[in-house]
Amino acid sequence: MIGYLVGRTYDNASFAEAGVLPRVADACRRLHAGPRFTGDFDMFARQARYLRTVHERGYPVHDGYEELDEAFQRARRALAVRAEPTVPCNNDLLAGNFVDDGERLWLIDYEYSGNNDACFELGNTSTECDLDADQVEELVTAYDGRHRRSRLARVRLQALVSAYGWSLWGVIQASASSLDFDFDTWAAERCEKAARGFTSDRFETLLEEATRGD
Repeated sequence: MIGYLVGRTYDNASFAEAGVLPRVADACRRLHAGPRFTGDFDMFARQARYLRTVHERGYPVHDGYEELDEAFQRARRALAVRAEPTVPCNNDLLAGNFVDDGERLWLIDYEYSGNNDACFELGNTSTECDLDADQVEELVTAYDGRHRRSRLARVRLQALVSAYGWSLWGVIQASASSLDFDFDTWAAERCEKAARGFTSDRFETLLEEATRGD
């Protein structure tokens, strides 16, 4: 069944408005507390599949992409240390997938939905919607109801995981899609985000904070 929602669709600038991030956190919490999906979503497994596709079909990857795999795997191991049970997630909450009807914030487009780490949902949202560091902290604190350093670190790591994984999706689309869209630039932007995060001085701290309790 396809329905129609009357409301305002967000863009990245919407998240700077007062009161929006707590509502985003509440909408995510409600989804995550709902019934489980029939399938799972794991960006680590998905990225590996995307990489096989790229190699098998000879699609070009961005310079330095595969050199970041060690950092990507370190993030995977750190996130596994204190992993929590998966929850139903949208996994693709870019700004246009939030619709505000004035009373309720709706999440739409469940093409990539599946049970996943809640921190991936928040991390993916933060990078796709270009939230700054303070906005990410506000979102995560609103989601948990209190500040949790380990949770914030997990979300920041998952934002890098998201950017790294989805960039390969963009590479595949750039070579295979007939849509009139600049997938190559889209993919390059995500690869650059991942590279900045994985090579920053802060990365080591995030790995440490994600593996310990608050």
